[in-house]
Amino acid sequence: MISHTRHGELPAIRITAPDGAQATIALYGAHLLSWKTPDGKERLFLSACSPMDGSAAIRGGVPVIFPQFSTRGDGQRHGVARLSHWRLGASGSAEDGVYAEFELTQADVPAPLAAGWPHDFALRLRFALQGNALHMRFNVRNTGADSFSFASALHTYYAAGDFLKTTLQGLEQGKIAFGPPLDNIYAAPAELELRTADSQLQLRQQGFTEWVVWNPGAENAAKLTDMADHEWREFLCIEPARVDKQELKAGAEWTGHHTITVAG
Repeated sequence: MISHTRHGELPAIRITAPDGAQATIALYGAHLLSWKTPDGKERLFLSACSPMDGSAAIRGGVPVIFPQFSTRGDGQRHGVARLSHWRLGASGSAEDGVYAEFELTQADVPAPLAAGWPHDFALRLRFALQGNALHMRFNVRNTGADSFSFASALHTYYAAGDFLKTTLQGLEQGKIAFGPPLDNIYAAPAELELRTADSQLQLRQQGFTEWVVWNPGAENAAKLTDMADHEWREFLCIEPARVDKQELKAGAEWTGHHTITVAG
């Protein structure tokens, strides 16, 4: 079932599967705010200090990064997609579960931001719920007459229970246990295993080229106005990404997939 709701002052869409799984997506940024598995457990972190009125990017959930990753370029930090209002597209049921798609074009980008990204494009972001799995599919299409280069990421904030009791397995570096702040980029194997204080999750990606792993630590969290000082202990970001811009020719498209499955 697809229903309209609000989160704070933001219009949002709620996907509810027959088994009770739910996802809530703000039209601002096509931002996944909440994902609850059929047992009712929230699997994502969302800061209690994050503005929910469209005045700034949302801290937590799954921000959409496009067409620039962080400050790797001369455009808007992390791009324009997370600061634009998307439209609800197709929705319903399919092989991958109950789904909703969200769409954004150059015409939807606020004028001050569009001036820094003068290219015609069409984005489609699909969220689908299937049992204990969340499927995300991000499609970028160049609708203009010239090539452009872009980066992208699905900046996922996982509810960790306790960051210091979290481990990540599947990278070439071997098992990682967390403690100090980190902001690392790793070559992307297709699958990772994330163990939090009370859950085991399988993370799969296709089409992206890196995994980015981030937590600010106590000192840096205290400098963030949209995060409470204690909240750094509650999450870990692991995002499938293309951190460096790659060319997309006129008329061409690219698709990245990210699937999260709760395995325990």
